[in-house]
Amino acid sequence: MAERILTGIKPTGQLTLGNYIGVLKNLKKETERGECFYFIADLHALTLPIEPEVLRQNSIDLACFYLAAGIDTKKANLFLQSSVSAHAELNAIMQNYLYMGELSRMTQFKDKSSKMKESAIGLGLFAYPVLMASDIILYDANIVPVGEDQVQHVELTRDLVNRFNNRYGEVLTLPKYEMRKVGARIMSLSDPSKKMSKSDPKGDIFLKDDLTTIRKKIMSAVTDSGSEVKYDVENKPGISNLLTIYAALKEISIEDAEKEFVNSRYGDFKKAVADVVCNELGAFQEKYRQILESKEYEKVLLEGAARAREVANSTLKRVKKAVGLLNLE
Repeated sequence: MAERILTGIKPTGQLTLGNYIGVLKNLKKETERGECFYFIADLHALTLPIEPEVLRQNSIDLACFYLAAGIDTKKANLFLQSSVSAHAELNAIMQNYLYMGELSRMTQFKDKSSKMKESAIGLGLFAYPVLMASDIILYDANIVPVGEDQVQHVELTRDLVNRFNNRYGEVLTLPKYEMRKVGARIMSLSDPSKKMSKSDPKGDIFLKDDLTTIRKKIMSAVTDSGSEVKYDVENKPGISNLLTIYAALKEISIEDAEKEFVNSRYGDFKKAVADVVCNELGAFQEKYRQILESKEYEKVLLEGAARAREVANSTLKRVKKAVGLLNLE
């Protein structure tokens, strides 16, 4: 089978430079490898409280961001998760093959639920990995590019696929995750011990920030008391983060980035990082605005959902037959 690549992003907040480097920047190249399914994970967005209008606008923004990243819509299917009802239907089946002990051990659930009152923790948050597994399984995806915080979810999906296939035969495709070497984890500019994660106005560079704001944030980034531009996460986390950003956008190794700034002062180094970020995001933002104004995303989402339903419904039919659900269609 040709490679099937699946990527989903939740429309739960403003996307950051970390999202751009970790996901969006790589999409165009991915479409050269096989058929890609890129979706807006709007059902996942409901696992925590979100205002309806915010969810709608975030979904539109995300569709425009995907397209601004230059994906080839002849090779990639872009769609809303909620436009393909098979996600919810397969989720209802697959929840019977994962267990509460497994779900309670998920790091993301433990992190998020630890900050909430027990009475406020919804079933959707607890069962989030079941829906994520269903997302992957539906498209016979064999490649799932993820950040390191999602690796555990793909491993759980692999356990589920093996468990299901051992019981019913070779019904489901076993996925594998891929992590990107450079820029897999972009940290906050104000606190480089934390991931850039949509919630820190000072430390996060948002994709809709104007270029003046972006430049100011980079020039104000926390560094250290030294003077050497060197990659050393333990002793120089701020400088290491800026080197990671620079290398990822220039598409060079961190070692090559270090060589460029051997005799540079921090101020000059930050200016060079800001120039690279502003050049790339400036062009990206212009494409985003054109797509948003033309509403080109609407046609793309409709066409992508049609293809997604075709593939997803085929998988769902296969699963229903395997488990013994009567299909009279």
